[in-house]
Amino acid sequence: MLDYRAPLGEMQFVIKNLIGMESLNSLYGNSDFSEETLELILLEAEKFAKNKLNPINFEGDREGCRLENGTVLTAKGWRDAYSFFIDGGWQGLSVSEEFGGQGLPKVVSSAVSEMWDSTNMSFALCPLLTSGAIDALEAHGNSKLKQLYLHKLVAGEWTGTMNLTEPQSGSDLSCVKTQAIPESDYYKIIGQKIYITYGDHDLTDNIIHLVLARLPDAPSGTHGISLFLVPKLILDEDGNPLKPNDLKCISLENKLGIHASPTAVMQFGDKGGAIGYLVGEENKGLSYMFTMMNNARHAVGREGLALSEAAYQLAKEYSFNRVQGKVPSTAVSHTIIEHQDVKRMLLEIKATTEAMRALVYYCAHLLDIAEKENNQEKRALAQQRADFLTPVVKAWCTDNAQHITSLALQIHGGMGFIEETGIAQYVRDARILTIYEGTNGIQALDFLWRKTIKNNFEAADSFIAEMEDFVNKEFQQDQFSLLKNSMNDCLVDLRDVLDWLKTNRNNREVCNSAATHYLHLFGLVFGAWMIFRSANLTELQKDKKLDAEQCGLQKTQTAEFYAAQILPNIKSLKRKIIAGSKVIEQIDSRVFL
Repeated sequence: MLDYRAPLGEMQFVIKNLIGMESLNSLYGNSDFSEETLELILLEAEKFAKNKLNPINFEGDREGCRLENGTVLTAKGWRDAYSFFIDGGWQGLSVSEEFGGQGLPKVVSSAVSEMWDSTNMSFALCPLLTSGAIDALEAHGNSKLKQLYLHKLVAGEWTGTMNLTEPQSGSDLSCVKTQAIPESDYYKIIGQKIYITYGDHDLTDNIIHLVLARLPDAPSGTHGISLFLVPKLILDEDGNPLKPNDLKCISLENKLGIHASPTAVMQFGDKGGAIGYLVGEENKGLSYMFTMMNNARHAVGREGLALSEAAYQLAKEYSFNRVQGKVPSTAVSHTIIEHQDVKRMLLEIKATTEAMRALVYYCAHLLDIAEKENNQEKRALAQQRADFLTPVVKAWCTDNAQHITSLALQIHGGMGFIEETGIAQYVRDARILTIYEGTNGIQALDFLWRKTIKNNFEAADSFIAEMEDFVNKEFQQDQFSLLKNSMNDCLVDLRDVLDWLKTNRNNREVCNSAATHYLHLFGLVFGAWMIFRSANLTELQKDKKLDAEQCGLQKTQTAEFYAAQILPNIKSLKRKIIAGSKVIEQIDSRVFL
């Protein structure tokens, strides 16, 4: 089983050096945030993850949750852990102080949440959804809704959910049928929602559902969807829970993974209509929900990072303890870490995980800049870049998590297929990541069209120009010639792919065939930039206060492995995009009959 140790050195390296404390201090200079605060928060978060969440993860997976007499009961230890979570004030870490939060950087809460996700993703899904509800209400709710609901959500005393999907409406939200019938100062919500994470549970007495629904005279399609706040318990004028609303969980899904996270089928309005309150304006619900969805997509990418880290720790521990086979040079039995193929797999996990962490934290920092920067031009650029990278964070990191957890299981050999080792749970839990909050195919199309082509390639060109500038100006160490040449080569390949997209932008089907490969290619290049910057920084700052693990050969060797073993995949992706996309477009679907 996992003996979790938070990668505090790596987390702090990314935050303090790749992102830079100077940048964070310029945004949060008037707050209590400092290096010392950062270190203290991460240490306390590790304690909670290690002592409260990790011990209940395995048994929670076995026990699951259950629906009894209309009530959803969580696994043993869940309520106790959630009480500690509330007492620690963790839900409001990055929420504005106006609503009871601590107002700390999003990059800090990303690092903290990574620990929750690594040690107990099923538990962490509850505060993840609540964070999204908080963001949506803070951005789009009126003053009354904020006053009544935000403080309780920020404190963690109430939790939040996101209700989009219906039996006939998955990725295509234009098919939403849930009704919202206007009354005097509220709406009656009637309909069914499926796949609702923590749609019901016994951790808090009230649950705040954000529900997409249609007004009677709403336009068809996505332009006729509104957003409603529908509480489990209706409040009185003073904000106290008064009576149950007309909603209920009618069943729980039996799932491949995340067994301890209740995935509910929610019925609204069996007795005439659940009372709901309009968030923002009518028929603009989908745009409001995107605030919550983008929060969730970044968070799901972070889950991919977190499960990869947990899998790495399990595989590394097993590799250093399992004696099997002989090393050719000595003909003596050794631990399997000495076998080259095991070393290759473990290095691939390590290098990719470090690239993912840098990407996730970098994107979180962009959101900090977009919120806190005084310079409007810098603020707008940061938001554009965060929007651009969000589908990459979600899809690239979660696709990687599939591969990495599978590699970690492979390192365990036959024992990996046995539940008691723990790695099988991470393989099962990781499988949902590429599906929920918008499938990775949807993310790829979004990245291709909305974030690249319809943006007139502005964001993509800007990132490439910055990476080229790094190679030409900052990458000056002679020992990094391999990394410099590799980076130059992959940037040329990325430019070639962009040129191809510009040429073929009017052929939608051909471009669609290339979408997933294009997203993966960009993720690989961006990951290389982060990994190579890390190696360069350790060389430039080796005489400064960077610990021995962060300085020395570790970063350089990881970067060299990334250059030699991972980046060559870019050539394959480029060929698939430029030469292979038209092949897919030309294949008749009857070939499958």
